[in-house]
Amino acid sequence: MVKKSLCGLSADDIYEIVGPSGFTARHSVLIANSIYKRRISDISQFDKIPKKLKELLNSISVSGINLPGSSVVSKDNSVKYLFRTGTGKEFETVYIPDKKRNTVCVSTQSGCRMGCSFCATAKYGFNGNLTAGEILNQIISIPHSEKVTHVVFMGMGEPMDNLENVLKACFIITSEWGLALSSKNITVSTVGIMPEVEQFLRRSEYNLALSLYSLFTEERKKVVPAEIRYPGRQIIELMKAFPAIKKRRLSIAYIMFKGINDTDQHLEELISVLKDSEIRVNLLPYHPILNDKQCSSSEERMQYFKHKLITSGISASVRKSRGADISAACGLLAANH
Repeated sequence: MVKKSLCGLSADDIYEIVGPSGFTARHSVLIANSIYKRRISDISQFDKIPKKLKELLNSISVSGINLPGSSVVSKDNSVKYLFRTGTGKEFETVYIPDKKRNTVCVSTQSGCRMGCSFCATAKYGFNGNLTAGEILNQIISIPHSEKVTHVVFMGMGEPMDNLENVLKACFIITSEWGLALSSKNITVSTVGIMPEVEQFLRRSEYNLALSLYSLFTEERKKVVPAEIRYPGRQIIELMKAFPAIKKRRLSIAYIMFKGINDTDQHLEELISVLKDSEIRVNLLPYHPILNDKQCSSSEERMQYFKHKLITSGISASVRKSRGADISAACGLLAANH
């Protein structure tokens, strides 16, 4: 019999397992607390539950908490972890400590099938979706997991290509019996798969970030194949038209390439499309992948974009890169050992 992983289950899911044996919903919450709050990997060490319940759980389940296989530390103190599932799927996670916030950047797939040409994960290929438990394990199994304040779904994979597991993981992250983080501290990134983006916006209150590259269709679809079926402009119109939720932030992740998408024409188009909306623009430097001759826009050019956007009434920021020296920055995750 294949034992079920408790990590990835909600308190209600756990009750469906233990309830028929006479245990209560309160016992289910205590089990969830042991997994998500206490990060206890040994079922026999679970807190405040009867011995018979521990025996039952040991016979039919595993905790699902599995340590990363290896790690590497950046000079800026970011840490990249390599995970490997029992079926051989590999994926990476990045822990980014800061003064006021400690962020975990989680993967949702082993590899990715979106094929964006500027992303190292695309070169790695696609090896399968991660379960909700495998997503959550990236948070609760790493050192200092109790210090995590924010979670971003910006690691390997396209979250909208694994939407149900992403939403399940987010639900557990924000549940009181789970990790109990605020929904405003959860951000999910996408290149824009229209039906799933609409579902995400309707079914959740988590932040959404669209990885754009360019507003010009012919230009974007050369590097972001999703543009062919789901143009970035349409995704933005969906974001603009959707009813605002107080806690949710909608944003554009705009990676800047020198001489390619950092021209005045690109800036004017951004202003034209985003003006009078509440969508924020996060400007990011490009990190070249192997054998790539393209380079990032200068800091001065990025600050110029930011200034023009802000003076046009559009919220904007220039994001600082973290972990570039260990291939942990945006677009560089590729299950490197």
